[in-house]
Amino acid sequence: MSELMPQAGKYSRVLLKISGEALMGDQGYGLHPPTVARIAHEVKSVHDMGVEICMVIGGGNIFRGLQGSAQGMERATADYMGMLATIMNALGMQAALEAEGIHTRVISAIRMDEVAEPYIRRRAMRHLEKKRVIIFAAGTGNPYFTTDTAATLRANEMGCEAIFKGTKVDGVYDKDPKKHADAKRYDSVTYDEVLQKHLGVMDASAIALARDNNLPIIVFSLDEPGGFRGILAGQGTYTRVHG
Repeated sequence: MSELMPQAGKYSRVLLKISGEALMGDQGYGLHPPTVARIAHEVKSVHDMGVEICMVIGGGNIFRGLQGSAQGMERATADYMGMLATIMNALGMQAALEAEGIHTRVISAIRMDEVAEPYIRRRAMRHLEKKRVIIFAAGTGNPYFTTDTAATLRANEMGCEAIFKGTKVDGVYDKDPKKHADAKRYDSVTYDEVLQKHLGVMDASAIALARDNNLPIIVFSLDEPGGFRGILAGQGTYTRVHG
């Protein structure tokens, strides 16, 4: 049984990190509007608890820089294309959240003023104080950095108390539970164990940045209805990555 999570009152500001693949449902590519709407409803349920929420969404459902690089494309160009994919996902999620009645701002690390705000830390903090949901897009604005690293960076800059990483499984396992029936789930694990055992929670740069700033990472299943809200209320199944 998982250790009990602190009640929602302790977590007044969190960052939700999800992959681009989480938005494509069973399609295999692109955005699946019902899936995007379901995730937006999950975010609304936590927002209704009074929790301030930032989001970072990957771009792998549209284009992944590493894959482009592996196929012979110059790495920096491929990574910039991946950043643009995250903008598309962020705009799709913004539309879904605003359909739920939540004021949302997309903030891009790459200037594109017609569709998103530029990243200005103080302005972003003010949006959170006004109970708006922020979606950080375009990663860090630099090639060679993943959206995992961007999520950890922004969570620290915004003073978030935890990163919630929504995945396809209900925590961190010692091996792929979809392929191995004897896979063991961790209730909690340290940053160093994640790095040493190559547990694949986030890339090494993101884990090191979280460790250096003592920022906990909560890994949970985004496919579990009510899972995000339930964990903030001290229930549910998850893995806590900590110091």
